[in-house]
Amino acid sequence: FLISLFLLVTLTACQSSVEEITGKEVTTADGSYKNITPADLDTMLKNKDLILVNVHIPFAGNLADTDLSIPYDQISAPENLAQLPADKNAKIVLYCRSGRMSEIAATDLVSLGYTNIWNLEGGMVAWEQTGRAIEK
Repeated sequence: FLISLFLLVTLTACQSSVEEITGKEVTTADGSYKNITPADLDTMLKNKDLILVNVHIPFAGNLADTDLSIPYDQISAPENLAQLPADKNAKIVLYCRSGRMSEIAATDLVSLGYTNIWNLEGGMVAWEQTGRAIEK
C-alpha cells in the first residue's frame, strides 16, 4: 500500500498543470509567441481553453481536437482572420508537420496584434515521436 501511495504521489507531482506551462518565448519584430512541447500541448488540451489550428499545407493529418485548418501562408487573409477569435488575447495554438510553417504563421499573427500565440515546437513530427497519434 505504501509503495502504491508513494508512486501515486510521485507521478502526480511530475505531471504539470496548465497554469505551470509557460513555454519558451520567441521574440519577433512585433512582439512574441511561445513554443511548447508535445507534453505541454497534451496538458493544455485536457483543459481546452484554446483554439487549435493546423497551418500545414498540403494536408498531412490533424491532431485530435483541431478546431481549424488554415494554410500558414494565408493566415492573415481577411477570410481566415474572420475564423479566429475577435479577441486578440485569446489563446491560439498553431502547429504544422515540422514546426516551420507554424513559426511563420505565429510571427504573422503577432504582427497583427495577437498576444497569446503558442506554437507546437517540432510540429506533428515531435507529437508522433512522443507516441501520440495523428488523425489521417
